Amino acid sequence: MILVLRKTATEQQISAVCDGLKELNLTGHVVRNERGAVISVYEDVSSLPGHLFSRLPGVDKVLRLSPQLSMVTDERLGPVKLNSGVVIGGSRVVIAGPCSVEGRSALLQAARRVREAGADMLRGGAYKPRTSPYDFQGLGEDGLKILQEAREETGLAVISEVMSPDQIEVATRHIDVLQVGARNMYNYDLLKEIGRSGHPVLLKRALSATINEWLSAAEYVLLQGNSKVILCERGIRTFETLTRNTLDLSAVAAVKGLTALPVIVDPSHATGRPDLVRPLSRAAIACGADGLIIEVHDDPSSALSDGEQAINSSELQSIIEDVRAVEKLFPRVEKTHAAFPSESFAPSSEKLTVSGGCCKS
Repeated sequence: MILVLRKTATEQQISAVCDGLKELNLTGHVVRNERGAVISVYEDVSSLPGHLFSRLPGVDKVLRLSPQLSMVTDERLGPVKLNSGVVIGGSRVVIAGPCSVEGRSALLQAARRVREAGADMLRGGAYKPRTSPYDFQGLGEDGLKILQEAREETGLAVISEVMSPDQIEVATRHIDVLQVGARNMYNYDLLKEIGRSGHPVLLKRALSATINEWLSAAEYVLLQGNSKVILCERGIRTFETLTRNTLDLSAVAAVKGLTALPVIVDPSHATGRPDLVRPLSRAAIACGADGLIIEVHDDPSSALSDGEQAINSSELQSIIEDVRAVEKLFPRVEKTHAAFPSESFAPSSEKLTVSGGCCKS
């Protein structure tokens, strides 16, 4: 359970909350970040009524989590650093490129243009899950090799999707970040194998997944010892038909209060409309997203997949300028949770110390 405290909560109120928890034989773990303070309770509270906690002084919200989400809520999770030097969870990052790798010359040209626009990473699908079996399915390993060539030429870290466990080994030889697409969020064998690989992974939220299900998918990766998980909100399926999906920015803010894992936003898949990518990119950064992943194609009419939602490289440059401007308005505050002692994730079993009835962060 997470107790979200009001921004105006005083140290005296925080101590009073911890004292109230002790009276219920529970231990509160205080975590402070740029959004204020929250108190995590790791014991099972399913049998206790919510009003016992909501009435405690300074408590704004009571969030009950599945007891299986013990790792994703660990406050020691944090930014994901890639071998290229890019840190996802530091300054806001922008990942851009075509939906799929369509050929060597086209991908290399796209890589040069997104680099010139100021992007931090290059995206491009080598394996493409498509609703219709007759649509372009990607170039497979040849596409991965082209992505690696683009990385060597431009210096951009690259990300691409894998759809099955047998694609992981070859993909990790060529790319910096594995992507689990929305259709594969529930592919638990894939998640476990990615966890065992130790390779950075971008985990997209499924089309109709709850936040709890999304975080549970991340838990599968973390349980295998891989802490390099990046969450991605890409819109969920609703009754709305004006956009391809409905971008759930409330989920971004909520998840940022539940986990220290970085969260980025995909405004391209969320809307399916290039005219909405820029305003929603601004909104995503303003609400706390750690970055964006955007589809870019300078000749959308000839794109082999998702050309209707792609923006061009000049529009990308304008969005990146927006990102830097909004980032100045909402600068990051140094988090207070401890950094990882090593590259792998091994949660500590030690309790945080209590002083004056309140756990120290």
